[in-house]
Amino acid sequence: MVKHHLFWPLTFLCALLVFNLLYSPDFFSIKIREGHLYGSVIDILNFGSPLIIVSIGMTLVIAATKGVDLSVGSVVAISGAIACMNISNGDGSLLNVIVSVGIALIISVVLGIWNGFLVANIGMQPIIATLILMVSGRGVSQLITSGQIITISNSNYKFIGAGSLATLPFSIFIVAIVFLIAYLLTRKTALGLFIESVGCKPTASKLAGVKSKTIMFFVYMFCGLCAGVAGLILSSNVSSADGNNAGLWYELDAILAVVIGGTSLTGGRFYLAGTLVGALIIQTLTTTIYMIGVPPEVTLVVKAFVVLIVCLIQSESFRKSIAFRWKTRHYPAEREVKQHV
Repeated sequence: MVKHHLFWPLTFLCALLVFNLLYSPDFFSIKIREGHLYGSVIDILNFGSPLIIVSIGMTLVIAATKGVDLSVGSVVAISGAIACMNISNGDGSLLNVIVSVGIALIISVVLGIWNGFLVANIGMQPIIATLILMVSGRGVSQLITSGQIITISNSNYKFIGAGSLATLPFSIFIVAIVFLIAYLLTRKTALGLFIESVGCKPTASKLAGVKSKTIMFFVYMFCGLCAGVAGLILSSNVSSADGNNAGLWYELDAILAVVIGGTSLTGGRFYLAGTLVGALIIQTLTTTIYMIGVPPEVTLVVKAFVVLIVCLIQSESFRKSIAFRWKTRHYPAEREVKQHV
């Protein structure tokens, strides 16, 4: 049980939730207002939706390439900027919103394909290839918005990130759809095996007939699509597009969510359910930090420290090292006997 990859992430998530309950007794209280559910837990699921979706895409990239996609934050900003710009310049009709969303998602997929081209065809290191788009993409998003925050008022578009369906935030259903698609593609088809094989032994996979370049193209394309969807949710939730700050540091939070979920940065085997839990931990931790009143200037420090503790606890070698030191300190005679033997 302890060795299961979800044990420690779930344990820490439960510990965070218990801490919030002790600090704020009404933390788990959920109310219905005008047919919509409201509460801290609902807010965590709603506001954490963009991060969860980005993290799902990041999981496949890490598993297949042994690298990371640093450009997801910029793609989030570009997607939201394109959608809001088209809606503000259009008539605001449902058709205008659908076309704007479609264009934003297509551009996001193209950006993902660009990353895949640099990594698979050109042979660039993933961190360098995606760093290029991370820097340039943030500039592109500001060019789209002319360096301004584009504010829109459109109920159809706002429904994506702030609407409700069956009393639950609509963004939760988007997360469920993205997660289900990723799960079915990677666990019910041979694609998941191909991704893991390319991540573990790319040369052996190529000799076995696996088209590693195609797999890399797919994971980056899917990651770009996930970032595009996250950008739509984020921008529609606040009814605006900020090319400078939208999706800022999302790439780091997504990487942390994947690592906390048990997926190794060295590629190979991956855990989508673990990534989901990891993203919930990041969002719950963020909510907790704001709730207890941690000053904004030290928020990132506290967040990094807590994540470090979680990662260390998850590390089997670290736990064994601590157990060995504790045992040798409290049972020195046993250590001496083993040394003599």
